[in-house]
Amino acid sequence: MDEVYEKVKKLIAEKLEVEEDKIKPEASFRQDLGADSLDTYELVYAIEEEMGITIPDEKANEFETVGDAVEFLKSQSQE
Repeated sequence: MDEVYEKVKKLIAEKLEVEEDKIKPEASFRQDLGADSLDTYELVYAIEEEMGITIPDEKANEFETVGDAVEFLKSQSQE
């Protein structure tokens, strides 16, 4: 897999206390990984710190799946 996905996967496993093998691009943060809104906020903050970027709140609220977050991060790193 790619580097961005692997970083995000590690952060999700750490913050949501989920096994890495359950974290797939199509996994929903809420349904599949059990995240609530506070978990999601903390995860976005951790991703911002790790990647050195800022994720606007309205964009973060659009992240339904792991893949959504990874795609956004990839789009930011290409700018």
